[in-house]
Amino acid sequence: MDPLFEPLPLRRRGKILANRLVLAPLTNTQSNDDGTLSEDEYRWLTLRAEGGFAATMTCACHVQAAGRGFKGQLGNFSDLHLPGLSRLAAGIKAAGSVALTQLHHAGIRAPAELIGGPPLGPSDDAESGARALTGAEVIQVRDDFITAAQRAQQAGFDGVEVHGAHGYLLSQFLSPVINRREDEYGGTPDKRARLLMEVVEGIRRTCGEEFVVGVRLSPERFGLEFPEIRALAARLLAGGLIDFLDLSLWDVGKEPEDTAHRGRSLLSWFTELDRGDVRLGAAGSILSGADARRCLEAGVDFLLIGRAAVLHHDFPNRLRADPDFAAIATPVTEAYLRNEGAGPDMVRYMRRWEGFVA
Repeated sequence: MDPLFEPLPLRRRGKILANRLVLAPLTNTQSNDDGTLSEDEYRWLTLRAEGGFAATMTCACHVQAAGRGFKGQLGNFSDLHLPGLSRLAAGIKAAGSVALTQLHHAGIRAPAELIGGPPLGPSDDAESGARALTGAEVIQVRDDFITAAQRAQQAGFDGVEVHGAHGYLLSQFLSPVINRREDEYGGTPDKRARLLMEVVEGIRRTCGEEFVVGVRLSPERFGLEFPEIRALAARLLAGGLIDFLDLSLWDVGKEPEDTAHRGRSLLSWFTELDRGDVRLGAAGSILSGADARRCLEAGVDFLLIGRAAVLHHDFPNRLRADPDFAAIATPVTEAYLRNEGAGPDMVRYMRRWEGFVA
């Protein structure tokens, strides 16, 4: 059997990925302004579930109104969002795909004009105009992540991914540059990771053993220290709380930016960690069957597909039919993207990607 199409059981009972290809959590700017699900976003995601992805993950869903990171973002901070989330989970699962939603807070990256005030972060930030969260507000953020996971479970999702990457709030707490707190959520690496760990622990405690829980980390950039993120990954893999760890690498074949750790791939620093029965996934420039198989051979358990999934809603089915299939070259036309399920708002957003839309 093609290794890309071998089933992958997740560590909790009852959840099996039909293959090794998962839709990455992709910003698509198609939700309604209040964070409720739109027809365009429903079609975009369910089309990919129908296209053969073993799991279909939503875009980053903000867990607080003040955590909104971009226009057209799907929300999960109010029961107002529950009908749309329920419809989306049902549509994904009807296509035979595991339904996952990503939980997110933009922190200091939340645009003031979208949230109606200064953004919030671990510490005051002059560049963004953000103010530091109070101790009580940190606890509220933690509780709102947990409540959003419960709401996702109520909506019928099989699980959630906690967004700890890309310089958003949980990643900001991990950064010794951005997080200059002197309380129990700042200072040492363990204290800076405390919020993330409390979110994960709380979700597992309230949602139960059979609910899928994952975490996304980016190992570098955004003020992060590579050795600290590797140590955190090891802790998560060994801790027994999560089902999968998702590494967002931008390019699965790249070397670390940290010069002290160059000479081997960034990915290899994580595949060598003891992971027990926790599954390890990676995202970053996987555009063909050859790319995907090389990544599996490098030691990951599954792949998160981004741009290739934008270009081909049925990327897994195409790889099943043709093991050598590769994504179409860019730029592509707006008509092409519309045919692949992208609504007009998403097409406008993708015009910001250099060389992507003709």
